[in-house]
Amino acid sequence: MKQVAIILSGCGVFDGAEIHESVLTMLHLERQGARYQCFAPDIEQHHVINHLTGEEQDEQRNVRVEAARIARGDVASLDTLDASAFDALILPGGFGVAKNLSDFAFKGAQSSILAAVKESCQAFNQLGKPIAYLCIAPALIGHIHPAGTLATIGNDEATAQAVEALGASHVNCGVADIVVDDTHKVISTPAYMLAGSISEASTGIEKAVQKLLEFA
Repeated sequence: MKQVAIILSGCGVFDGAEIHESVLTMLHLERQGARYQCFAPDIEQHHVINHLTGEEQDEQRNVRVEAARIARGDVASLDTLDASAFDALILPGGFGVAKNLSDFAFKGAQSSILAAVKESCQAFNQLGKPIAYLCIAPALIGHIHPAGTLATIGNDEATAQAVEALGASHVNCGVADIVVDDTHKVISTPAYMLAGSISEASTGIEKAVQKLLEFA
């Protein structure tokens, strides 16, 4: 049975991991016969957003503690992720990727990435193990993989330009499709960058998971 690591960035689309994408990832992995383990960095969130009003809250939350809401408590510290113990890796989207795992939401083409995320992803890459990036997570590809690695965030021109400036080669992609870099075993899909419903997001995520497990 394939073992897949999932890196979460909190809980909630505006300040953490996108919940629908995270749960769909788990569902499709399980349906396709794989097991998974969730990981998250033990750090403070960039900020906390009230998801009802969209306003920033005057409080602090921990990324791993929040991710535990999605993982039903079973989320390990990212520092303990050992690429040799898994067959593949997947990163759901949500603004937490661009605010907590990196500062892409604020700095775009000048962004940097959390060292633990970069090291974990590169460890999988160096072992020839596949990685799937969902939604905004492909914005990290240029930070992690060799220049020219194929990536998609859908078709938003400004975001695609920032992805290219960071070194990835952006490919426009529909919500139901995936972009695959066969050389580097990197898969990406737009998910909620384009999806108007949970079923639309599910279609691309299912294909991404299927391809991930094929590579693995």
